[in-house]
Amino acid sequence: MKILMLTWEFPPLIAGGLGMAVYGMVKHLLELNNEIYMILPTKYDVYFYLKNQEDLENLKPIFINYDEKEVFNIEVKEKNISFYAALGLSYLPETYFVSDDYYKFYEIFFEREYIYSKILPFYVVKEIEETLESRGGLFAKVKDYTLRVNRIVQKIDFDIVHCHDWLTYPAGLLIKFKYNKKLVSHIHATEFDRAGNNPGDDRIHKVEYAGLTYADRVIAVSNYTANIIIYRYKIDTKKIRVIHNAFYLKNIDLKGEIKKIIKRPVILFLGRITLQKGPDYFLEVARKVLEKNKNVLFIMVGAGDMQRKIIHKSAYYKLKANFIFSSFLNRQQVEKILAMSDIFILPSVSEPFGIAPLEAMAAGLVAIISKQSGVAELVHNAYKVDFWDVDKMVEIIIDLLNNPDKMKEIGLKGAKEVTKINWLRVAKEINKVYEELK
Repeated sequence: MKILMLTWEFPPLIAGGLGMAVYGMVKHLLELNNEIYMILPTKYDVYFYLKNQEDLENLKPIFINYDEKEVFNIEVKEKNISFYAALGLSYLPETYFVSDDYYKFYEIFFEREYIYSKILPFYVVKEIEETLESRGGLFAKVKDYTLRVNRIVQKIDFDIVHCHDWLTYPAGLLIKFKYNKKLVSHIHATEFDRAGNNPGDDRIHKVEYAGLTYADRVIAVSNYTANIIIYRYKIDTKKIRVIHNAFYLKNIDLKGEIKKIIKRPVILFLGRITLQKGPDYFLEVARKVLEKNKNVLFIMVGAGDMQRKIIHKSAYYKLKANFIFSSFLNRQQVEKILAMSDIFILPSVSEPFGIAPLEAMAAGLVAIISKQSGVAELVHNAYKVDFWDVDKMVEIIIDLLNNPDKMKEIGLKGAKEVTKINWLRVAKEINKVYEELK
C-alpha cells in the first residue's frame, strides 16, 4: 500500500518521542511491503520516497521544482552547508524554516466547492483558517507546511494519508477532502497533556478536534489518551484504535565500561523541561533525597520553557554539583547517558505514552513512572507512582540505594521485559488499520 506520511519530526530531527516513534513504525511498515511518501517541514517542496529499510539511513529528497533542486545542490556542494541545513531543517524543530511566500490560505484550504460538497462543516473550516492565520510563531509554520503539502501531493500517487499530531492535521484534512483520500489521524499527545492542569491553547484544541473528528480512523498511543479524546473531544469510539508505542535503541546492552565514569549512583530525567513532564517534581525529589544521601548525582537532560526556572530553583536549594543540567542530546549521546545512569524518573503530569522509560529499562535502569502515563499500561517491572507523590518516589529511591542488589535485579527484569516490546508489532497493528480502510 502507498502511504502519505505527514510528520513534524523524523531522525535526525527530534525534539521528543515523536521522531523516534515515526521512525520505528515506518521502518517496519516498509518491512510489511508498504511504500512511504514522507513530507517534513522543509524550505523546499520536497518529499522522501521510502521503499526499503535502507532508505531510512540515506534520506534523499525528491524535488518537484527543478530550480529549487539546483539551488539546494549549490548550497550543499559549493557553500559546504549540511544536507539537513540546506533543506531548512535543524536538529531542533523549534527552528523550522518559515516561508515568506504565502498564498491566501482560503484559496487552497477553503475552496468553496469542497466546503459545501463535503461533510466538513463551515464553522470548523473557519476556525482552522483563523487559527493558521495567527501572526508568526508555530501556527505560521503549520500554515506554511499545509500549503507545501498541497503542492507536493499533486505530483505523487498514494492510497492513504497518515498524520501525526495536530501540526499535520490541517494538511491531512485538506488532502482528505480535496482528493477524496482516507485519513488516519495519529494522536501522540493532546493539548490537554501539554498544558498539564491548565486550559491550554484553544486554537490547538480546535485543530485537534477537527483532525480527530473527521478522520476515518484515529490511532491513540494508549488507553489513557483514548479516554481523553473520548471525554474531551467526544470522538466516536468505533473508529479509535489503541496501539501502544515501542522503542528503538541501536545499542541495547549499554552497561559496561562507560558506567565506571561516574562512581556514585545516577538518577536521570530525560525529556522536555516543560510543565507536562513534571521537571519541578523531579527537582523536589532530588532535594529530599540529597537531604538523606549526599552521594547521589541527579542529571536533567533536555530543554524547554521551564529550564531557567528549574536552574534558578536548584541554585536556591544549593544542590550544587549534585544536580546538573544537560541540554538537548542527540541519539548517540542519549544512549551514553543511559549507560551512566541507575534510576530513571518520569514524573509527567499527563503523559500519553512515554518512550523514554522503555529506553531506560532496556538499558537496565530502574524506572519510576507516573501513573498518569500510557506506558504504565504496558510494563510491569517498573514503579508506578502518582506524579505529585514526591515522598513516595523518595522512599523508593532511598530503598534502592540502600539495596543495590535489589536495584540491579529490578533493572534486569525490566530490561528482559521490554525486549518483547518492538516496532514490528506496532507496524502490524497499523497495517490492520490501513486494511480496514481499503
